Amino acid sequence: MSRPVNPMRIFFGIAAGAVALTASIAHAQDYPARPIRMLVGLGVGGAADTTARLLAQQLSIDLGQNIVVDNRPGASGVIAYERVATSAPDGYTLGMVTAAVTTLPFLQAKLPYDIQRDLQPVALATTSSHVFLVHPSVKANTISELIALASANPGKLSYASTGIGSAQHMAGEYFNFLAKTNIVHVPYKGGAEGVRATLAAEVGVTFGSLVAATALINAGKLRALGITGTKRSPLLPSVPTISEAGLPGYESIAWYGVVAPAAMPKPLVARLNQAIVKAGQAAELRDAYHKLGLEPQTHTPQQFADLIRSELAKNKKIVAQAGIQVK
Repeated sequence: MSRPVNPMRIFFGIAAGAVALTASIAHAQDYPARPIRMLVGLGVGGAADTTARLLAQQLSIDLGQNIVVDNRPGASGVIAYERVATSAPDGYTLGMVTAAVTTLPFLQAKLPYDIQRDLQPVALATTSSHVFLVHPSVKANTISELIALASANPGKLSYASTGIGSAQHMAGEYFNFLAKTNIVHVPYKGGAEGVRATLAAEVGVTFGSLVAATALINAGKLRALGITGTKRSPLLPSVPTISEAGLPGYESIAWYGVVAPAAMPKPLVARLNQAIVKAGQAAELRDAYHKLGLEPQTHTPQQFADLIRSELAKNKKIVAQAGIQVK
């Protein structure tokens, strides 16, 4: 026999929830009252660090408090992400994550955090595409020709990336997956090293930064066959996307977003999301992003969460198909 419903218990439960919600909204309105720390899991000078510092500068103006960028490189960002996940959910410790965060769960057997359980998406800050580059000695002038060349010579072509599980690595393996090719992955310690290896013809292919590659393309030192995103880049308007150039449905982007501890109140998440979106639309920050080949985003927290979910599903398939393992 079920117990009778206690009206007073229901009343006090609703009242307690209302008080908590009111307190959360009040906190969001008063926020921030002191400097905010933004952890970056990679070293100074990379795209994640640059995005964080440019965003922090504009946010400091808009929010009236300093945003301190704190680089905690190591373990592919895991050190920084764990620190964010275990921090107080008060909005004063945030993290800048990259697309690689959705590959890590399938490369490391046991992470000290769960991206969907322990980290809360706040805002997608920027996205960027890579450019598919080949050495002039590679006898292919289009993506279709490259696929034909790789198909006829399985395992003979190789491509450079910035490391196992990196955005470039996923871009290359997704290309192999869709094109049914076997272009061999060669990891390097950074984007500059990968480009130098391609310039020296140590590898035939690399996925380069749009900004860094432009001068090399114009000088004829490397040839651009396609853009990895869904639209052409203003930096290289004559270069088609990989999808339109011979591999329909291909898309691989790098992205950088802000996360917080999972228990951070929703009103505070909304407050931060609105501030980050507003900052990205400021003319000075937007122009600074564009010069680096970065596109500011206006995602809601839910849209950012949906992106993370879809990227996890996609990368799980890619890692399994390619048999990727951390050595």
